[in-house]
Amino acid sequence: MQEKHLYEYSVIRVLPVVEREEFINVGIILFCKKEAFIRVHYALDSAKLVSFSKEIDVEQIEKNLQSLAKIAHGEKHCGPIAELDVPSRFRWLTAVRSSAIQLSRPHPGMCNDLEKTARRLFEELVL
Repeated sequence: MQEKHLYEYSVIRVLPVVEREEFINVGIILFCKKEAFIRVHYALDSAKLVSFSKEIDVEQIEKNLQSLAKIAHGEKHCGPIAELDVPSRFRWLTAVRSSAIQLSRPHPGMCNDLEKTARRLFEELVL
């Protein structure tokens, strides 16, 4: 019997106009402490973002999402947060903040395959 993994995931959201508090789901981050596993999947729909705000800087949002993914995956050149252990990186990334990119509260789950679950959640919640 395959081992079940306890995981947490958070939805990555872009708020084209922060003050209106409307958001578009653009990605997910999935984390499993026991396996020291963290994955980020995201995709930007530029047309959808611009339909919410003509002034949004899609290129900057893309750069910020790339940085988020690099920090999550622990790329050493991305500063001190990227050098933290996996649980600390996940907690830092999912901390509440008021910006154009926000993450939902973490949600728990159980699965047999972390990679497959990350992909499934991305497809269900974003694509």
